[in-house]
Amino acid sequence: MGDSLDTVPVMETEEDFIAAVQQILKAVELKKDWTDEARRILANLGSQLCNISRIHQSDDEELKEEEGLNDLEQQLNNIQDKIMNWEKEQSMIWDFGPEEGYEYLKAVDEVRKLIEMLEDKSLNNSSDDLAFLRRAHDILQTAMARLEEEFKFLLIRNIQPFEPEYLSFRSNEEDIIDAGSVISSGDDSVEDVVQRESMGRASEDHIIELVHSDVIPDLKSIVHLMYDSDYGRECSQAFINVQKDALDDCLSILEVEKFSIEDVLKMDWNGLNSKIRRWIRAMKIFVRVYLASVKLLTDQIFGELESVSSVCFAESAKTSILQLLNFGEAIAIGPHQPEKLMRVLDMYEVLADLIPDIASLYSDEAGSCVRTECEDVLQRLGDCAKATFIEFDKAVASNPSTNAFSGGAVHPLARYVLNYVKNLTDYSKTLDVILQDGEKEDPASVSPDSSPASEEEKNVNGSSHPSPMVLHFRSLISNLESNLDEKSKLYKDEALQHFFLTNNIHYITKNVKESELRTVLGDEWIRRHNWRFQQHAMNYERATWSSILTLLRDDGIQHPGSHSISRTLLKEKLQNFYLAFEEVYKSQTEWSVRDLQLREELRISSLRVIQAYRTFVGRHINHISEKHIKYTADDLENHLSHLFEGSQKSLHGGHKKS
Repeated sequence: MGDSLDTVPVMETEEDFIAAVQQILKAVELKKDWTDEARRILANLGSQLCNISRIHQSDDEELKEEEGLNDLEQQLNNIQDKIMNWEKEQSMIWDFGPEEGYEYLKAVDEVRKLIEMLEDKSLNNSSDDLAFLRRAHDILQTAMARLEEEFKFLLIRNIQPFEPEYLSFRSNEEDIIDAGSVISSGDDSVEDVVQRESMGRASEDHIIELVHSDVIPDLKSIVHLMYDSDYGRECSQAFINVQKDALDDCLSILEVEKFSIEDVLKMDWNGLNSKIRRWIRAMKIFVRVYLASVKLLTDQIFGELESVSSVCFAESAKTSILQLLNFGEAIAIGPHQPEKLMRVLDMYEVLADLIPDIASLYSDEAGSCVRTECEDVLQRLGDCAKATFIEFDKAVASNPSTNAFSGGAVHPLARYVLNYVKNLTDYSKTLDVILQDGEKEDPASVSPDSSPASEEEKNVNGSSHPSPMVLHFRSLISNLESNLDEKSKLYKDEALQHFFLTNNIHYITKNVKESELRTVLGDEWIRRHNWRFQQHAMNYERATWSSILTLLRDDGIQHPGSHSISRTLLKEKLQNFYLAFEEVYKSQTEWSVRDLQLREELRISSLRVIQAYRTFVGRHINHISEKHIKYTADDLENHLSHLFEGSQKSLHGGHKKS
């Protein structure tokens, strides 16, 4: 048996080899006591057989791997065919319906999963393996570029038009009288035309579908696939770009133009006023309708991707909302012209009203810059409004005049200021906010011709201390009255000085009494000013008629030492009276009182001269020749009815133009 192991015959065929192996196996089973040499040979034989088995096993595995790669390559080829066929097609995939779109998405998802599988298995770094993986990535990149275009195409093609009913706020601005021009004109007949524009929200709280709802699932599918494929940034940027263009179109529809701060500062008031009106209306619609709708669309498409939605929204809308805010900033840093104040207050109130909406839309870090800019612009608008009001107050106090105002009428400054302040009462809450910094002395407490403020006055607006707006309004009107008092001194005629102040203080008091200013300034203020204009009215009457009435006294008309009347002195008294009356008539028909009630009151106060004349003539009728009685009492009374109509007349020449 040992000899047979030492000499191994050469095997001609596999059958011979198998027979030899079988013979050896039988010998191994029968033989129990092997020599060391025999054991060595058998061990060597076993080792060689194991090596032969491993070689065959490796060959089998290589064969299987080769067959697997062939299957993956075939799969990739099929996917590539689907994707590249669409690259040859000029039409968009979704033009052929959502089914075609989902087939394409399915193919792209397959190549994505194939890449993941290949990268997870960590293929050999052979050139063939790397080339295969690179090819798969190239196919995916081509598909991603296509999906980016399809995504934008779906957004744009399915956009919903900005329906006209959401633009009902628009109006023909040329038909609207500007508040500034009304204030400047001082024309009471158009004051009622000026109404503060409504800040109501009812017509603005609309969320609209910016794209057709049936395409939202397709858009979401593209988004998820692109993000799963690590192409999320490209997808988000595509959405941002489309929405930026859409928001630009929205501003165009709202007639909001792009202006630099320099452009705004160069505009004249009429042009600027029109732009502010558009901004006020556009801001409300843009934020509450369009931005809210963009936010909804963004959440619908990206809402499942954590912070992606808020970033996409913030980046989409940043340019447009900052464009609107930049206009507000330009207005705030412009010159503090009085005619701008109410427009600036409108802008302030609109922005203050919208800040909660904006804070809700831009609630996280991505929108912090917009929230901050809104707060900054609001502060600047408030500072601008405050500075404008204070400068206006100073301008009223120092308004110069070198010539007396014709006819002692209500001065244009009084009309301007009262119309201005009446319109400002609509902004009482806002003014209390922006004027609250810094104390202003209450002129009512220091005016030399006024009594201490009453409890009623102290409690105006339910406060034990006057509000900032009340203090500033009192100061403004007090400065107006001081200025008017200075202007009255330009008249040489004392009667006209008091007439002018009567006219103007009555105008101020009546406008306060008949407007919301009554609740601001209080009834005690009105009582004091009623007393003031009545005092000036009495002083006017004395200055006009006192010297004339002395001509109707009997002093000196009796002969010394007798009871007889000097007809010569009587005639002279009558002639002097007529001359004085005619002079008053000639001058005071040119004086003007527009308020009919005040005009009548001043005429009535002058009737005592008629009574004095009637008494004088009646007492001396027997001593006066009829030819010396130029006017009857009724004639004089009729002539007095012509006073204060603003057109100079003469009793001896009819009308004479002023």
